[in-house]
Amino acid sequence: MSEWILEGEDLQYAYEDGTQALRGLSFAVRRGEKLAIMGPNGSGKSTLFLHLNGVLKPAAGRVLVDGQPVDYSRKGLLELRRRVGIVFQDPDDQLFCADVAGEISFGLYNLGLKEGEIRRRVQEVMEELGITPFGDKPVHALSGGQKKRVSIADILVMEPEVLILDEPASALDPRHARLIDGLIDRLSERGITVILSTHDVDRALIWADRVLLLEEGRVLAQGTPEEIFQDLPLLERTNLEQPAVLKMAAILRRQGLLPADVAVPRRVEELETMLQERRS
Repeated sequence: MSEWILEGEDLQYAYEDGTQALRGLSFAVRRGEKLAIMGPNGSGKSTLFLHLNGVLKPAAGRVLVDGQPVDYSRKGLLELRRRVGIVFQDPDDQLFCADVAGEISFGLYNLGLKEGEIRRRVQEVMEELGITPFGDKPVHALSGGQKKRVSIADILVMEPEVLILDEPASALDPRHARLIDGLIDRLSERGITVILSTHDVDRALIWADRVLLLEEGRVLAQGTPEEIFQDLPLLERTNLEQPAVLKMAAILRRQGLLPADVAVPRRVEELETMLQERRS
C-alpha cells in the first residue's frame, strides 16, 4: 500500500476557450492527511479537484490513486468515484434527484448494491448528518445549509477513502458553517483523508496538517500552516490575509509580552494560555 493515497504528476489542462487551468501541477497527499488547498481565484483549485475524481482528464500528466494511474473506463471511473468523492461548492451543481432519500441512494444503485444494504447505508448517513427529519422533502425545497449536508451525504454514503470539499462553508451563515466544520472534523478523526479548498486562513491554521498554495495552475508553495501563514510576502502574492491569532502573537512579541521564540499558536485559546504562563 502506497504512503500517498493521491498523486498528480505534471498535470496540464486547458479549457475550450484556451484558458490554461493547470500548467504542470504536481502534488501528493498522504493517507489520512488533512490538506488545505488555497490560492487566489483562478489558480486552478476547482479544476484540480475535477481531475481527482475523473470528471476531467488531463491533457498531459497523470493522476494516481494508491500508486496506480487512474483507469478512465466506465468501470474504472465508478471505482475511482467510490474511493474519491467530491462535494461541489454549489450544492445545486451536484443534487438532481427529486427527493432527499432518492438523492442519497442514487450512487449506491449505480454500484449494484442490494436493496437492504442501500437502505442501511442511507439511514445511517442521514442520522449522522441530521438529515432524517427532511428525508422525504423535495431537494429544491431545502435551505442552503440543508442542501450542503445532503451533498456531503451523497458522498459519505459511498464510504470513500478520500473526501474533497470545494469551499465547504461558501454562502453559509455562521451557524451552518460551524456545523459543516464540525462534521469535517469528525470525518478527519475517523481516518478519512480530507482535502478542501478555502479562503478562510483562520480555519486552515486550526485544521490543516499541510497547506498547498496554488498560483496560475502550479504549486507555488507547500508546508505546515505555521510555515505558510508566517510568510508575509507569500500571503500578499496569493491575496491571503495572515490569520488573526498570528497577527496578535506578532504584536505581543514586539511589545515584549511574549518571548521571540514562543511556539506559534493556532487558536486564540493557546495564545491566552501563553500569556497566562508568561505572567505566572
